Amino acid sequence: MTARRSATVVGGGIAGLAAAVSLLGAGWRVQVLERSTAFDEVGAGLAVTRNGMAALDGLGVGEQVRAAGHLTRAAGTRDQHGRWLLQLPGSTDPGAPTVAWGVHRQRLHGALLGAAAAADLVTGARVTGLVPGAPDGAPAVVTWTDDDGEHTVTTDLVVAADGIRSAVRGVLFPEVALRYSGWTSWRAVVDDDSTLEEGFAPSWGPAAEFGALRISGSELYWYGYVRHPERTPLADELAAAVELFSGWSADVRAVVAATDPARLLRHDVHHLPRGLPGYARGRTVLVGDAAHAMLPTMGQGANSSLEDGVCVGRLIGEPVAAGAPLAAALTAFDRARRPRCRQMARRSALTARFGAHVPGGLPQVLRNAALRAVPAGPAAAAGAAVLRWEPPVSPAG
Repeated sequence: MTARRSATVVGGGIAGLAAAVSLLGAGWRVQVLERSTAFDEVGAGLAVTRNGMAALDGLGVGEQVRAAGHLTRAAGTRDQHGRWLLQLPGSTDPGAPTVAWGVHRQRLHGALLGAAAAADLVTGARVTGLVPGAPDGAPAVVTWTDDDGEHTVTTDLVVAADGIRSAVRGVLFPEVALRYSGWTSWRAVVDDDSTLEEGFAPSWGPAAEFGALRISGSELYWYGYVRHPERTPLADELAAAVELFSGWSADVRAVVAATDPARLLRHDVHHLPRGLPGYARGRTVLVGDAAHAMLPTMGQGANSSLEDGVCVGRLIGEPVAAGAPLAAALTAFDRARRPRCRQMARRSALTARFGAHVPGGLPQVLRNAALRAVPAGPAAAAGAAVLRWEPPVSPAG
């Protein structure tokens, strides 16, 4: 029997905790280094689509997340005045490909954190150095600092889950640079206990997108994705949002107006348009935004991170624990994840180009007319194709 393997996960967000849970399930010793002073998730809401829920089921927390969220479905797309551009058929049957669960990011994060309780969870840990090691040779070495000084650990595997501005990615792939998309995004949760439920149907307006998603019986999450110069401050975020969406439908205006300014967030949207040449280097594997930051226009950022997390355990953790070479396991992970995530990133970019990034005037008129001519059935099937994903079966199983 092989010795128990060790993993160091850099980053305690959704991707990092998902990977930690998966590796714990494979019998590894896991340490999670979180830069913040507490394990918490900054954000508002998200839609866990069918593929993301399949990953959560594989991690053993699917039912907990379902109970913490609200069942809905993809219903189509509207214009800024609330008129249907494309209305999709579908149901809220949990097995349907268009089904989703709206959930607060903090509740999703909390479910993963509880499942990762057996790991060594370290806060206030700022990673300052990485030696990636060699899969068939020297172990990896991670150096970090906290209030007690500098620490160094040798480890069999490093999981880089340190987000869109990943320090680990900067060490391993210094030639890869983030790009500003040209768009920024407001996000907020508002109190709302209305019973109207038509499903999730984002609205496309001139160089903008608005979406609202129920995340509980008393809460609604909304986002506003708009063209905006990078790093440009706004004196009054809510007033700016109210003004920008003032010509949109009454439903959109009402949701924005109901927002508590203290609960409104805004972040410029960056991505990795060309991706990475590989998701593994040495004994280090990259997951989540560190590996494949994509535009949010397909809603697959968190879902792809959950997929990554369960695959770390299924394709690396379990085979290696059973005696398989680490190099082969890392190659298998890269071959499984990189093409799929590149496909998601490309489709997100295409959705943006045809959707929220279309300017007003004639381009929008032509786009709207084209979308109204698309048959709903084939459109639903095409959109659902990427969601028909299941966690891989471990080669060790």
